[in-house]
Amino acid sequence: MSIEIKEIVSKSILSETRGYLDVGFTHSLNPYSGCAFSCAYCYVREMPIQRFKEIPWGEWVDIKTNAAEIYRKEVGSLRRRNKPVRLFMSSATDPYQPIERKTRITRGILEAMLDAPPDLIQLQTRSPLVTRDIDLLVKLKEACSVLVSMTVETDREDMKRLFAPYAPGIQLRLNALRELHEAGIPTQAAISPVLPFTPEFPKRLEGIVDRIWIDTLSIGDGTMGRRSKRLGMPELFEANGLSDWYERDTHERVEKFFKKSFPAEMVRVSKDEAFPM
Repeated sequence: MSIEIKEIVSKSILSETRGYLDVGFTHSLNPYSGCAFSCAYCYVREMPIQRFKEIPWGEWVDIKTNAAEIYRKEVGSLRRRNKPVRLFMSSATDPYQPIERKTRITRGILEAMLDAPPDLIQLQTRSPLVTRDIDLLVKLKEACSVLVSMTVETDREDMKRLFAPYAPGIQLRLNALRELHEAGIPTQAAISPVLPFTPEFPKRLEGIVDRIWIDTLSIGDGTMGRRSKRLGMPELFEANGLSDWYERDTHERVEKFFKKSFPAEMVRVSKDEAFPM
């Protein structure tokens, strides 16, 4: 799949949180627009940034070349006004998608954070490339709260191939969680959205995460499932004999299942428990 890459100069890098993230986070930070992982269920497909775009989701990425510079400026302004800075990175892209290997935009932002740290940073990704920046994350967690949240929707590679064929493999993500955890960096497994998994899934997460986050397409797409419905997710689940995994109470069943293996305080559920206390 070919991807149109553009370099842009962004007027702003911090967006005040509303809706889903307005549970403790103050801002979201997206170092890119667009995402090459092109997951079929991604709610961003139904947001204005894509709906008014002629190029399909997954086939374009805009690189915010001045991201680190504008971050410093905006955080400086917030600090002068004694405003808190609790960041979710990222809400509408993946900060470690493939182009990051070359551009190092995300790494540049983390370097800027060493000089101008937020109060909290949650790095949300599905890419093992995040381990490249362990050196910076170890330093950063001495200055602020850090949580690396790795999306692991399932432990089944066949489900990953069906819903997110361009995303990194599941085992690679689990390996990355282990490496981060062993480096002393707080980690979260984001089972988001829940896809069909095996009974052994909890065991594969034992000892490599500090927190488990459960979300579904019904409660976590920002519109209580309407975006997911427009994306054809109910039909995709049904066509593959997976309708039982698309029920409105799926999050409740998954929560109970994981609490059999982990302390209750480790298992959190969308949306009210999203903020990493």
